[in-house]
Amino acid sequence: MNILQAIFLGLVQGLTEFLPVSSSGHLVLLQRLFSIGDSTLLFNVSVHFATLIAVIIAFWGEVLAIIKKPFCKMTGLILISMVPAMVAGIVFRNFFEGLNQSGMSLGIGFLITSVVLLITVKIKNGERDLSDLKWYDALLIGFAQAVAIVPGISRSGMTMVTSLSRKIKKELAVKFAFLMSIPVIAGGFLIELLDVFDQGIGSIDFIPVLLGMLFAGVSGFFAIKLFVRFVMKGKLYYFSYYVFALSLFVLIDQLFIGRIF
Repeated sequence: MNILQAIFLGLVQGLTEFLPVSSSGHLVLLQRLFSIGDSTLLFNVSVHFATLIAVIIAFWGEVLAIIKKPFCKMTGLILISMVPAMVAGIVFRNFFEGLNQSGMSLGIGFLITSVVLLITVKIKNGERDLSDLKWYDALLIGFAQAVAIVPGISRSGMTMVTSLSRKIKKELAVKFAFLMSIPVIAGGFLIELLDVFDQGIGSIDFIPVLLGMLFAGVSGFFAIKLFVRFVMKGKLYYFSYYVFALSLFVLIDQLFIGRIF
């Protein structure tokens, strides 16, 4: 991986990690387009760590409030929301790794994301706040997050649309979606880090890795701000057109051309 590729992939990772377009889907697609087949594990771990830092900084006030008062309702809801993704990640880890390596789910995954985002046109603003939320709301949103482990399906899109469909206020829906992503991103980072230790890092050029981290972190921070703006204005469906175009591109190649997949 050269420096320009690292910068571009880091930029894409930061933007797509939080915008509702599937970061995993984009990384799989771009690594295929660039024919990058070596030393991507350390890079993926590094940019995931950078985006983790970005979301913590963006929601530092909320994170600090939880640290100061850990035994609160928000903490309990976040813990419940983690369960589906943890179970899916452990039980079906090999399956999901296979999807990442083959890219076979990308076309359908992007299509699902596009349809889900388009549904927001019909969702009316909710009025439920934190005191109204139940454990099964968190579990349902957690299931949406677990489904988004599949490359091509957006985590932020799935969790946000599920939250809005539960008539949760937009401000709370945004806050919960990002706070619940922190332990999942952190967990994925730790698992990938163990894989790095198992495989070894060999003769890795760390300059592209560091640049990828920098661009992933900075672009991720601004992507969060942009995503929040689109949610508050009720314009999430704008992203559905882009993801639908991606799904067509991938499906045409998968079904008829076979040049990339």
